[in-house]
Amino acid sequence: MAEPLPTDPTQVSPNPNAVEGSGEPALPDIEAEPLSLDRAVELLSDKMVNWSDSAIALLPNLVVAVVIFILFYAIGSVAGRAAMKAFNRTFDSNAVASLLAALVKTLIVAIGLFIALDLVGLQKAVVSLLAGAGILGLAIGFAFQDLAENLLAGLLLSIRKPCVPGDLISSNGHLGFVQQLNLRNTIIRNFSGQVIYIPNKEVFKSVLENYSKSGERRIDIAVGVSYGEDLDQVTETLKSAVSGLDFLREDTEASVYALEYGDSSINFTVRYWIDYPDGKVGYFDAIDAGVKAIKRAFDEADILIPFPIRTLDFDAKGGIKLAESLQTVMDHKAKESKGQKAGDQA
Repeated sequence: MAEPLPTDPTQVSPNPNAVEGSGEPALPDIEAEPLSLDRAVELLSDKMVNWSDSAIALLPNLVVAVVIFILFYAIGSVAGRAAMKAFNRTFDSNAVASLLAALVKTLIVAIGLFIALDLVGLQKAVVSLLAGAGILGLAIGFAFQDLAENLLAGLLLSIRKPCVPGDLISSNGHLGFVQQLNLRNTIIRNFSGQVIYIPNKEVFKSVLENYSKSGERRIDIAVGVSYGEDLDQVTETLKSAVSGLDFLREDTEASVYALEYGDSSINFTVRYWIDYPDGKVGYFDAIDAGVKAIKRAFDEADILIPFPIRTLDFDAKGGIKLAESLQTVMDHKAKESKGQKAGDQA
């Protein structure tokens, strides 16, 4: 059974391929109906009305979103200040504390922003922001890899605290007092007065010696005596000389050891402890005082510190002894002298 034709001519679907006179409706000629100014104003007015209706419908959520963002911003500011105080007590570096406090504030404000955007129906914007932040973070990580590594090492050093400003440390071949620990460098001042910047990653990866942690340091002085000396007397003289120093660490005593047979002497090592680096004297001053005290004690006890001695042995196997060689030369000289005298008498 054939379907009935629509009675309303407006319900007939236009056929773009229809031929005039075939009975099929054709597409209207757009150029035949130019857009008038009144029609444009009408369309714009309708669009503005639609936008106004949407804005009015969205207004409650928009107000709530603004309030939530302001609330989270205020919470972030308060939390940032509180975190700054807490981190200042935890970390010795003000730069590290400021960075962590800023991260706390930024995280809270970002959460508020995402919630506000979700309330006004901008879920896609939230996803785009998160994706963009991830890509941006990855790009920054590759571009500033060295800086990021030093930053992370600085944070770990601030948490672990192997050294603090004022400590005497040795790291990467540099010895000096820590001046500052910032996000990129550990700054020390050596004994020559130069300020040295050591990257945090190098400090974190390498061996770090902190002389201020124990508060003490051992002094070692090597000295040699003649083979003809009484070794027990030498030991007592050395202990007496060093024990008289007034800067030795309390509850410690000097130790003396005969360690080896040297080329020209029997070598001793004297060891004693000092408070360091906050003691009465510095490291080199303690060595200087010890060396002078030992020299005075040896002079008083008539103990010899020998110069290098060399023994020349000409009695090598298959060779001529030095005495025989000298005797031959002397005999030859004597014969020449006698012959000369006989010639003069003749």
